[in-house]
Amino acid sequence: MSGFPRAPRAFLLALALLPLASGCGAEAAPAPVCGFTIEESFPHDPEAFTQGLFFADGVLYESTGRKGQSRVFKRTLQSTTPLVEGALDPTFFGEGSVAWGDQVISLTWRDGMAYRWDRTTLKPIKLFPVTGEGWGLTIHEDTIYQSNGSSRLTLRDPETFASTGTLEVTDEGRPVARLNELEWIDGEIWANVWMSERIARIDPETGVVKSWVDLSGLTAKSGARTADDVLNGIAWDAKKDRIFVTGKNWDTLYQITPDCP
Repeated sequence: MSGFPRAPRAFLLALALLPLASGCGAEAAPAPVCGFTIEESFPHDPEAFTQGLFFADGVLYESTGRKGQSRVFKRTLQSTTPLVEGALDPTFFGEGSVAWGDQVISLTWRDGMAYRWDRTTLKPIKLFPVTGEGWGLTIHEDTIYQSNGSSRLTLRDPETFASTGTLEVTDEGRPVARLNELEWIDGEIWANVWMSERIARIDPETGVVKSWVDLSGLTAKSGARTADDVLNGIAWDAKKDRIFVTGKNWDTLYQITPDCP
């Protein structure tokens, strides 16, 4: 028997766990950061406080915010004049939007309500309650993903809008807060991070950020006038594999390609 005193059991257990803890930390590497290339530029309404953006039916759909100015509309890439539009109740602050079947669903920010619109006419079909803040929306198959300004996305049934689960978004093992406008792009969820010029590319199974698209410089290039005029708007033309981005009150919509796959 050794002449040294026996180590406490708690201390021995802590030593045994050290290699495991070290291994876990090594797995949480930071996501790589990608640059971007501008492929083409299109006009954007500098009075549109962009909250939601998506491409469908060969045209661009957009939803905007601010009380008395909130609306949903669709337009061609070449013109900012709406083909058709619908106005929210002037007391509401509009947020993100998404297409589902023959409808467009759009959120309000802190008003506790959401809209269902006829996808062709953009006339309101239904106004229904939603708990919590509304920020961004996107969809894949039968699941809607909703952001609320936190690091957690809510998964919803598009027919009932009932919650079916959550997805915590992380980078380096830490939550990524202020997730805003969303878009499903080729098996990933892309998310604007409010008040930043970065887009997170998220694994929808794990919530881990696979990479960042750094769009530094676009805000200044796009005629931003105030601190509120931030990057916010991602749309994907799946048929032609084109990605579009814009921001609140920007004068330009950009088609971009990230510099890493």
